[in-house]
Amino acid sequence: VQLVESGGGLVQAGGSLRLSCATTGSIASIPTMGWYRQVSGKERELVAAVSSDGSTYYASFVKGRFTISRDNLKNALYLQMNSLKPEDAALYYCAAGVDLATLSRGSWGQGTQVTVSS
Repeated sequence: VQLVESGGGLVQAGGSLRLSCATTGSIASIPTMGWYRQVSGKERELVAAVSSDGSTYYASFVKGRFTISRDNLKNALYLQMNSLKPEDAALYYCAAGVDLATLSRGSWGQGTQVTVSS
């Protein structure tokens, strides 16, 4: 499956953005999908993930601010980001895989840049 992210941009601290990840095929059979982010010079980190049964995972640094969702009819993954902080600025990637432990070894998109001004 090919993944294409969109929705990134420049936002002021405290603002919101909604990232989208469009896919070329059906995501209904994909067990786990998620969002990672990476700042230049740092390791890529998992932000949030959602399984096919709807269960979700959030990294502690976004819990309560970000919401991940998947729409199997539209074959899309979303990340609603609220109360953005300057430290949330990063290149955000969509990923699809088998499970949380191996998600980083699944399919990846090219990323969408999020910039948060203070």
